[in-house]
Amino acid sequence: MIAERALRLGPLGRRLLAAFLLVALVSVALVTVASLIGTSHGITATKSEQRATAAQATADAAGTAYAEAQGWQDADLRRASAIATAAGARLVVRDAQGEVVATPGHTDGEDKVAGTPANAEAGPEGSAGGASTAISGPNAVVRPVVVDGAEVGSVRLGFGPEQAGSGQQIAWTWTVAAALVAMLVATVAAWFVSRRITGPLTGLMAAVRSFAAGDRDRRAGAASVAAPGELGELARSFNASADSIELSEATRRRMAADVAHELRTPLAALQAGLEEVSDGLVEPDETLLRGLHAQSVRLGRIVSDLSELTNAEAAALTLSCQPVDLAALARDAVAAAQPMLEAVGVSADVEAGEGCWVSGDEGRLHQALSNLLSNAARYCRQGDRVTVSVTCRGADALLSVADTGPGIAPADLDLVFDRLWRGTADSDADGLGIGLAVVKSLVTAHGGEVSVSSQEGHGAQFEVRLPRLPQSGSGHVQDG
Repeated sequence: MIAERALRLGPLGRRLLAAFLLVALVSVALVTVASLIGTSHGITATKSEQRATAAQATADAAGTAYAEAQGWQDADLRRASAIATAAGARLVVRDAQGEVVATPGHTDGEDKVAGTPANAEAGPEGSAGGASTAISGPNAVVRPVVVDGAEVGSVRLGFGPEQAGSGQQIAWTWTVAAALVAMLVATVAAWFVSRRITGPLTGLMAAVRSFAAGDRDRRAGAASVAAPGELGELARSFNASADSIELSEATRRRMAADVAHELRTPLAALQAGLEEVSDGLVEPDETLLRGLHAQSVRLGRIVSDLSELTNAEAAALTLSCQPVDLAALARDAVAAAQPMLEAVGVSADVEAGEGCWVSGDEGRLHQALSNLLSNAARYCRQGDRVTVSVTCRGADALLSVADTGPGIAPADLDLVFDRLWRGTADSDADGLGIGLAVVKSLVTAHGGEVSVSSQEGHGAQFEVRLPRLPQSGSGHVQDG
């Protein structure tokens, strides 16, 4: 428990730490074993090479002594014996027939030379045969003695049993020490990485729990947001989602308040009028009934607006898509809106080519364009002009509705497609202000985008961008 508190790691952190340590332990163990085995084989190979070199030098020295003495009888093998002794080996020299010629250095400091009986190999230890037998085995190295191209004998060097030398012990000591240091470094690094991973996640989980419990102001902390890679991206995404949820809830609250406000006025008027008639305070004449009817019409329009917004947001589920000529659709929509535009003194033009086709629900697209025209008629002044244009540009079909009206305030540009938005200069206007929200929902349901640009006092332009059918052509003519 104390160690766990010291590490300050949660369940995920402990699992990550254990996984990192396991990988580090296995890696260090494999490297250590491979190093030790490689070092041992390397030292053994070096020793074998040194023994072979010593044996060859001894054979060369014995050959020189043979050549100088014209035989083994008077050969001076002291130099050969010195080479063998320096290499830590015992020496036996044989002639071409395999008979022992000499075993230098094994009889009271004197060399046994030629003339030793042939059966001396069976003698006691220290005799020629005893020396030969003593140095036979895997640690013996034999090299032929060659003089003038002819093999005249051989030398046999007997080395002692293999023992771990100081070089090998040093190599083993350093390898084990390096393994321990590597394991210590791996442990610290694993703990650090685990903390770097689990620390931001722990903070993020606390924020998520608080947010789910109702604390809508709770966000991931700076440490989580600043975390590297995907962890920081996750924290930032959570904060963005929380902001979006908070905004949606605020919008819903505002919408409920606005709807209640819009419904309250006609309902209060209807209730007051009916109570006056019911109490006999006024006569139900034509004027009173016309006023009550107007309030009921307003109430019905509010309900219709709400229903229209709901249907538009569900349009993706009810679209009946087919090829639609956007140019023809624009001309039809402008013709249908002409009486409404003329009633407010606004003229309309259509600039559209032929054959700019899209895949969509013709009725829904007509509704979106009609809402844009209604919005223009609502805000334009008498004498203003509305221009509807359709163009094909690459893979897109562009539908634009531009007017010469008063434009949109810069502060309102980002809000025009929100529900219940009616503009800072239109707070007393009739209706809920859902027309442009319906346009956005319908265009999005068709896989398109809608945007607005405006310069206050110089009109506004709404642009709808829809995916164009490949077979559609392009053109641009003006229809006044």
